[in-house]
Amino acid sequence: MTGQIAARIRLALTGALGGAALWAAIQAADRNWLGDFSALALFVFLTTAFGAVLALAGPIGLGRAVPRGLALGVLVGALTWLAALRFDTVDQLLFGAIPLLALFTLATLPLPFLIAQVRSRWNDYPVLFLEAWSIVLRFAAAGAFTGLVWLVIFLSDELLQIVGIGIIGRLLADQLVALALTGAILGLGMAVIHDLADLLSPYVVLRVFRLFLPVVLGVMVVFLIALPFRGLDGLVSGLSPATLLLTMVGGGIALVSIAIDQADADATQSPLLIRCTQGLALILPVVAGLALWAVWLRVADRGWSPERLFVVLVAAVGLVYGLVYAVSVLRGAGWMERIRQGNIRVALAVLGLAALWLTPVLNAERISAASQVSRFEALGVEALDPGALRSWGKPGAAALAVLEAKATEPGQEALAAVLAGELARQADNRPALVAELAALLPVQPTSATGMRDVILGAAEAFQLQDWLQVCRVQLETGQPGCLMVVADLLPLRPGEEAMLFLQRSVDYIEVSGLYLDDSGMLVWRTATQPDGTYLSSEAAGRLLRQYQAAPPPLTGAELNQLGIGEDGLLFLP
Repeated sequence: MTGQIAARIRLALTGALGGAALWAAIQAADRNWLGDFSALALFVFLTTAFGAVLALAGPIGLGRAVPRGLALGVLVGALTWLAALRFDTVDQLLFGAIPLLALFTLATLPLPFLIAQVRSRWNDYPVLFLEAWSIVLRFAAAGAFTGLVWLVIFLSDELLQIVGIGIIGRLLADQLVALALTGAILGLGMAVIHDLADLLSPYVVLRVFRLFLPVVLGVMVVFLIALPFRGLDGLVSGLSPATLLLTMVGGGIALVSIAIDQADADATQSPLLIRCTQGLALILPVVAGLALWAVWLRVADRGWSPERLFVVLVAAVGLVYGLVYAVSVLRGAGWMERIRQGNIRVALAVLGLAALWLTPVLNAERISAASQVSRFEALGVEALDPGALRSWGKPGAAALAVLEAKATEPGQEALAAVLAGELARQADNRPALVAELAALLPVQPTSATGMRDVILGAAEAFQLQDWLQVCRVQLETGQPGCLMVVADLLPLRPGEEAMLFLQRSVDYIEVSGLYLDDSGMLVWRTATQPDGTYLSSEAAGRLLRQYQAAPPPLTGAELNQLGIGEDGLLFLP
């Protein structure tokens, strides 16, 4: 066995181990062995650690990649758990994309630095530049390879099904097999693509990107020339103009970095592209400054929110990039190298900001909640947004508690009315959701509408909206893509429980168990087959159509346990 083949096998086994570890984490979460936030932190740790190992193994070897990947995973997982302390539920933490962007930044941006630290020194710009783009290319190509392999597997299974051989489908119905196989394919793809680095060099793509320099520069110049004639009102109409400007700034930063490449000898030699690069570098701080000014006006008008704070930080980073680029060009000879060194420093600053976003030091929800309370004290109830406070985790809930206590004081009738109106608005929305869903959601047996209505009445508004969205889509049979089956599924609990089928896409049907706990709260559990495996999409679709036609029989599970009650022991076949 050659060293190259052995390396590929090692990386495939590493990917398979990562997939199996993710399966174990999912099982632990489903069986409530871990709290929701601990399960999320574990999932982030595993995803970051194994992703980093796969990215690092090719350039620095698996032995050096493993400890570095695990260390990065521990850091990102710990920051995930720290950020979760601001919220009551995982849904609140993941409600927006900003925490995910911070986690993604922390999980990916250090990778080129880790490679450079092993190869030469951590701030070796040629290594940083080449490896950053190579990692992007390797993951993109390995992801495409993984998708292609799964397509071949799916087609092979369909072909064998014609002659009655379903072993592939039965194997892949096991989530452990599917995740481990996906990890193995991804690891193998990363190893093979790294071996073909000379053929799949990112330089070809980067050379093509340089051609966009004149286009982007021209668009920015036209925008800046036309802006005084059009007026500045459009910049303050919301976050969208600022976000659009920052997108252009981000593209400009990438194009300047691509044009100057890893060293002067590799940089563009075209006089036109050199002038375009210098012109773009000089314009970037102006565009970034306009974006920062636009969002700052929005903050002055509406106060802080996590989204506005995030956009302000992004705009500030864009302005710093622009100033570094412009000053480097204005200083004359050596401007390309000054930009390269500036890129390293600003990248480290971005890493620091991403980490701080997940710590109490930069608690966006606390800052935003305090801003809302301050605006109320300065401007009155017209400046208050109770709905926004409710989505800002524990800091928002604490601010609401302060406002609710203040609303009981004499002279605060307007505040009490606003808070009561928000509660009434939320309460008024639930009956409409329940009524529409009850009209669309079929139930088996058809006489079990009472239990269905009880479950709908206990569901949260976001759950009702989610179910309603699925039920509004009709299947090819003309029936809704949802079904609730009611039966006494938990004999030791009073009353009945339910299985909810939701066809979320053509090839994915979610099956969940629902019941009410002792306090009347709705509890959700993932449904499995008797041996603990998950239903395949084909089997779930078959059962959905079968149960829509007639209610299924209720049979006892073929299990006994040692011991009594919750202290008993059992195993799944």
